[in-house]
Amino acid sequence: MKLTGNTVLITGGASGIGFALAERFIQLGNQVIICGRREDKLKEAQNRYPQLHTRVCDVAKETERQSLFAWINKEFPQTNVLVNNAGIQQRFNLLEVNQDWSNYQQEININFEAPIHLSMLLIPLLTNKVNATIINVSSGLAFTPGAFAPIYSATKAALHSFTMSLRHQVSKLNIEVIEVAPPAVNTDLGGAGLHTFGVPLDEFADAVFEGFKNGNQEIGYGTSEKAIRMSRDEIDEAFHRMNNRF
Repeated sequence: MKLTGNTVLITGGASGIGFALAERFIQLGNQVIICGRREDKLKEAQNRYPQLHTRVCDVAKETERQSLFAWINKEFPQTNVLVNNAGIQQRFNLLEVNQDWSNYQQEININFEAPIHLSMLLIPLLTNKVNATIINVSSGLAFTPGAFAPIYSATKAALHSFTMSLRHQVSKLNIEVIEVAPPAVNTDLGGAGLHTFGVPLDEFADAVFEGFKNGNQEIGYGTSEKAIRMSRDEIDEAFHRMNNRF
């Protein structure tokens, strides 16, 4: 992946991993567009980096994804990098479900439906671009699921599968497809304080860009780097070890 001179769209780019990636793309001389659900968070990000372009968008909703694409196509037709980063994590017991289905469906829409739809929308725009790239942010839990976050783990496993198929289908169009699979990272994913034990955010983001520089198609770090290459027996062992207290 070429690291400079791009126009980059990052979903969920106002905080966490998305913002850390945005920072590094900016520092390398790229034009960066971020979108997210919360206008206040987007403004905070833009206050830190006035050159950021922002767009309020709830990628869980089909109509807003379509509006985002129409805006990108009009205002930033030179866009050549899509980062499907937006994601939420809900921790719950399937035996104690106490909310409407729409609450759980949102996790599927954001984590899985949105990356598929946005990729399909942007592929025609990316086809004739130099150094076109789609980056999908999955998770180490795509490979060794966490029973504590059953929908999250399933959506990330599905995103991993989709990313492999996408990479194969667009290979003749010169669109590079990269999967970034984070381990637990110290962000507010799932709620404040849940991932304080995780890898420091800047440490992880630096490792991701080292992976970009090295031309890696799948980028993990620490435990997730190991998970990507686990055998089935190793996956089963890791699953039981991680979830035996759930």
